[in-house]
Amino acid sequence: MRLSMDRSYGNSAAGVEGRMGMFVHILVLIMALMTTQTVFAQSPVASSVKPIKMVVLGDSLSAGYGLPATGAFPVRLQKSLEAKGIKVDMINAGVSGDTTSGGRDRLDWSVPEGTEAVILELGANDALRGTNPDLSRAALTDILTRLKARKIAVLLCGMLAPPNYGSEYAARFNAIYPELSKSFGVPLYQFFLEGVAAEAKLNQPDGLHPTAEGVNTIVQRILPTVQAFLDQFVGKLPEQKG
Repeated sequence: MRLSMDRSYGNSAAGVEGRMGMFVHILVLIMALMTTQTVFAQSPVASSVKPIKMVVLGDSLSAGYGLPATGAFPVRLQKSLEAKGIKVDMINAGVSGDTTSGGRDRLDWSVPEGTEAVILELGANDALRGTNPDLSRAALTDILTRLKARKIAVLLCGMLAPPNYGSEYAARFNAIYPELSKSFGVPLYQFFLEGVAAEAKLNQPDGLHPTAEGVNTIVQRILPTVQAFLDQFVGKLPEQKG
């Protein structure tokens, strides 16, 4: 009887030990799973904001005329934004030789559905050709109206007329951008070529299109305005660390 009881007791103890071991094993697995989920939830990949879908609608100045594709303004701007922790899904919708009217005509396919923000850079060719400022204003007005109807935020980039058409033409043309900025309530970057226009070392031999260094200068100068624009009008910027 003693032997039988001992054996019985021994078998019961082993059974309890086995069940306890299994319970501990399951508990460890559960804790490991919870820890993994917590780490994943806190990881940059899991907590990151989706890229902002942005289009640069412009002419040769943004298309990257005379430069490799990687040197174009939208590409350089995207890299600078990403260096600040701002993810952007960028489309270069710059077309060399395009005017404000040309941009209006191709607006629907140049700015696809799902676009959240547009940098509007058009008008340089209008000014170079001496286009009637009323026509340029009408085209830009139509573009802004249609983008507003689609609930797409817009940063308007200003352009200045060359002096060869006289002060009266320059006054009419140059007034287009600040007046449209005010009437549509969109932010304005006063002059897209600020710091680059008329600077020989920052322009290609034609004196009109920026070099790679010139594009970098444009990006450096416009970057704070773009950041403020995205933060205020798109509202998807991650918290910036000092």
